Amino acid sequence: MTISVQNLLIERRYPFIASLFLLLLFVCFFILSTNTSQPPPLYRVLQPSSHPTVTQNISSTTATVPVLEIDGKKSNIATDRDLDDSGGGADLVFEWELCPGPLAVDYIPCLDNYKAIKSLKSRRHMEHRERHCPKPNPRCLIPLPVGYKVPVPWPKSRDMIWLNNVPHLKLVEYKKEQNWVKRSGDYLLFPGGGTQFKEGVTHYIQYIEKNLPKIGWGKRTRVILDVGCGVASFGGYLLDKDVITMSFAPKDEHEAQIQFALERGIPATLSVIGTQRLTFPDNAFDLIHCARCRTVVIFMGELSGGNPLLELNRILRPGGVFVWSATPVYRNDERDKKVWDGECSVNSRRVFLYAPLDGCISAIPLTETGSSYGWPTPWPERLKSKPASLSTEQDAERIFHEDTKHWSELVANVYLGGLGVNWSSVRNVMDMNAGYGGFAAALTDLPLWVMNVIPVNGPDTLPVIFDRGLIGIYHDWCESLSTYPRSYDLLHSSFLFGNLTQRCEMLDGAVEMDRILRPGGVVIVEDTIEILNKLRPILHSLHWSVNLHQQRFLVGRK
Repeated sequence: MTISVQNLLIERRYPFIASLFLLLLFVCFFILSTNTSQPPPLYRVLQPSSHPTVTQNISSTTATVPVLEIDGKKSNIATDRDLDDSGGGADLVFEWELCPGPLAVDYIPCLDNYKAIKSLKSRRHMEHRERHCPKPNPRCLIPLPVGYKVPVPWPKSRDMIWLNNVPHLKLVEYKKEQNWVKRSGDYLLFPGGGTQFKEGVTHYIQYIEKNLPKIGWGKRTRVILDVGCGVASFGGYLLDKDVITMSFAPKDEHEAQIQFALERGIPATLSVIGTQRLTFPDNAFDLIHCARCRTVVIFMGELSGGNPLLELNRILRPGGVFVWSATPVYRNDERDKKVWDGECSVNSRRVFLYAPLDGCISAIPLTETGSSYGWPTPWPERLKSKPASLSTEQDAERIFHEDTKHWSELVANVYLGGLGVNWSSVRNVMDMNAGYGGFAAALTDLPLWVMNVIPVNGPDTLPVIFDRGLIGIYHDWCESLSTYPRSYDLLHSSFLFGNLTQRCEMLDGAVEMDRILRPGGVVIVEDTIEILNKLRPILHSLHWSVNLHQQRFLVGRK
């Protein structure tokens, strides 16, 4: 007997009809799903329902997100859902998963690309410590260390941090005789010791200035670089003298040294002098410091050809000081003395990411009349003085001073009181599109520091930032930053994403912001309403609270 829908209806076999209908739907769904392309690893995009909400579309992995204890009260990291979807809505709803593996809590995509590192032909020049960014960018979220707590506030954090936030004890044992770091219960303590700081870092700083009074900490010398900084106690204590130090070291066997520095609230970045230029402009630093640098091996050895020392020469301001602090066994070594002699032809190029090291001495910049630039105005007048590296175009000086005034007024009238940010809990700040550094300049009276980032595809204003007595780096925001997760309390972006989305996806920028921002941290984005309406559903899907102010400022809290 032939089965037809008409016969089934006549015989009222409705359950069979319903089952057949569901079976057909399942077959259609299976065919469609198996013919679509696979999404990137650990990331899915779902089409929204008519009224999507975050809780309906976040994957079950978010249930493993730890709970923070704030002022004695437990609070989930992702709580508020105060986004008003009426202002544009979401075209897509995103579902996230945590990065896998036991090392995921400290994952740095461009430094932990083990597949690329394994395929290197050579490691003689520290190539394995340089950046090797994966393609495509990872789109998973970084889990928290077990027992993570709100960081110890500044200035107390200079001397102690929570062990659970940076649970690495290798340096405690390895450097126990040198007072780098010690454990005390739930804390890690930083006594201010170091390989060269036998009598403590404060005495060491005073000793340097006593032997070379022209240094003038905090007046003539404002911006310095600490090469191979350890746990950055040198830079941390110089903050008391109005000196801002860019501390840097590679991610190497000295476990988590830069992570310690950032958790302490001290400016620091991951980098290495290998085969590529550092991400700083020419003639940037007033002073460069290196403790226990063995020049034969590190700077002028057979393997390096002297290029690392020439690279430090490139970024040291003319008239600046190089402080080489050597252990006694190296101090009188004839080989170490001789390597400081030598000449090279002159060469000068603008700095870009991944540019190879030069083998020659960089040119000293000259004015239009052919004379060399003088030393910057003493700090703090230096902050608002005309920078020597400012463009010579007719309106450049006027534009610079207007930019300074603009940011001073905007920060005072909007940022400090109108956006709901608790600035007393903010220490580590990053300006993702810094321009002339006006945002950082307007915040200099607060107990915080700002890492100014100049995108590589925009105007090169980083020399101006250093001339003002501030610090910064070049970076391409289509890639991951060379820093640890949970490095910053506040990220600021002014009209960055419009240009960025012409080269890569906004989603990648949002994932990176989530990686480097601490739980409870804040993102302030100033941009067009079109950009903000595209960005806010992404941040909302990350379980951030998101608010819009004046149709111009988006404030997201992780």
